[in-house]
Amino acid sequence: MNDGDELAEAYRLQAEAMMTKEAERRVLEAHDPAELDRLRSLSLLKLVKSNHPDLIPALMSRLGPVRAALDGHGGGLLVAKVEIEKMHSGADALSFVIDLDGSCVSCGAAPGTLKGIQEDLLMDDEVLAVRFAAQMLEWFDELQREFVLKHGGVTFVEV
Repeated sequence: MNDGDELAEAYRLQAEAMMTKEAERRVLEAHDPAELDRLRSLSLLKLVKSNHPDLIPALMSRLGPVRAALDGHGGGLLVAKVEIEKMHSGADALSFVIDLDGSCVSCGAAPGTLKGIQEDLLMDDEVLAVRFAAQMLEWFDELQREFVLKHGGVTFVEV
C-alpha cells in the first residue's frame, strides 16, 4: 500500500467513525436507551415462536448506523417471511426475508441500506440468514435494479 492509499484509508476510517457516532447520537435522541437495551436482550427465536409484537422493534434495535437512516427517512422493516431452521448443532436459528416500508421504498440509498440491515442482523447468534423480498426490485429503474443485483451483496427471493 502506498502513502496515498494509506492516507485515503485513514480518512475513510475517520469518516466512518464520525458517521457511526452521529448515527448512534440520532438513534439515542429518538429512542429510549433503556427500551433499546430491553429489546436487544429479547430472544428473536422466542419472539418469532410466540408471534410477539416486539419482533419488529427487537429487529430494529439490533441495527447499527443504518437505523438512523431508516428512522430519519420514515422507513422501517417488515418481516415478509421467517422460518425456524435447525443448525447442524441441533440448535434453532432464524432465516428472515425482509421487506422495507415508508420512504425506503423509493430511496436511492436502498442498496446500501439493505446491506447494512443484513450485516447488522446477521451479528445476532439466532439469525442464520437475511434475504430480501424480490418485490422490492420493482422500486428501482432498470439501471438501479441491475446495480443492486450485481453489486448490492444481498439476495432477493420471491415470497
